[in-house]
Amino acid sequence: MASSPTGFTLKKEKKDESLLDKIGTLGRKKKVREVQELTEEGKNAIEYPTNPLIPDLGPEFYRLEENEERSFIDPISKDDPKLRELIQILIDWINDELADFRIIVKDLEEDLFDGQILQKLIEKLGHVKVEVPEVTQSEIGQKQKLREVLATVHRRLQLSPTCIDDKWSVDSIHGKSLVAILNLLVTLVRAFNAPRRLPENVVVHVISVQKREGTLVTRKIIREITCGNEDMGNRAERDGFDTLFDHAPDKLNVVKRSLINFVNKHLNKINLEITDLDSQFHDGVFLVLLMGLLEGYFVPLYCFHQTPTSLEQKVHNVSLSFELMEDSGLTRPKARPEDVVNEDVKSTLRVLYNLFTKYKNIS
Repeated sequence: MASSPTGFTLKKEKKDESLLDKIGTLGRKKKVREVQELTEEGKNAIEYPTNPLIPDLGPEFYRLEENEERSFIDPISKDDPKLRELIQILIDWINDELADFRIIVKDLEEDLFDGQILQKLIEKLGHVKVEVPEVTQSEIGQKQKLREVLATVHRRLQLSPTCIDDKWSVDSIHGKSLVAILNLLVTLVRAFNAPRRLPENVVVHVISVQKREGTLVTRKIIREITCGNEDMGNRAERDGFDTLFDHAPDKLNVVKRSLINFVNKHLNKINLEITDLDSQFHDGVFLVLLMGLLEGYFVPLYCFHQTPTSLEQKVHNVSLSFELMEDSGLTRPKARPEDVVNEDVKSTLRVLYNLFTKYKNIS
């Protein structure tokens, strides 16, 4: 009985000693790690002296593998008022489109990278269903979902790989590349004729960092996000067609019949005819042929796509017809080629009415 307390005391002392040893070991490990990090920081400062033309690089760039490349937006460029305006316009647009789902986007990079919101957006805009799991937490699952979402976008917009080029990819969007996300959203705004006026000539300066032979090599790249006034949209200024659509649909039908008669009067010369103004001009073929007939010349067949299948080919045809209109002395249509391709009826009517006004007395 007398030995029990002594045994108990020895056991407790062993536990306390073990705990202290453990704490001491953790403390030593922490000091070693701090020393290693300080050593690496000093080594980086010597081997990669600061370039005054670029901001200081984070430690992740010094850990790049040989030939591995990463990029980021120049902080100065990120403060550009035009870029900030564009970002806010796109955020407001997404929130308006997805209001029924009670989705609120606050940050494009953080909220869109996993494909969840992009899925809802393309389903709403394109009236399609993307067959993917509703929620995925793993990186592999998120990338697979994003891959299906982007494939749906490409099919719906009929985008060829050359059209996409290096604008976006699964890896760049999942990697939270603001440039890639902006490129994708601006393309969606254009393709679906969103009622948004985007700021013109938005460009960002991207700093690319690559490790070559153990040395970090940096270069600056200028990325164009929006161009000129084709990004302005055509819904900001109301005209007579807006009034017809809103208040006089019966008179609108009269205008449509008059334009159909005008168009067929000339297309009949080459044994062609249209019956539906709303959809038969979306590929640009009839517009190109009509301009040749009105101006009395033959448009070489190699200049346009006679049976266009992709968005890129249709936009090319409509853009060519717009150029022919300008060559004839008409002002360039306010509508964008993409508006006509996407069968925006108002845009098509505006284009045809301009032709009718100039050529209505030509036999």
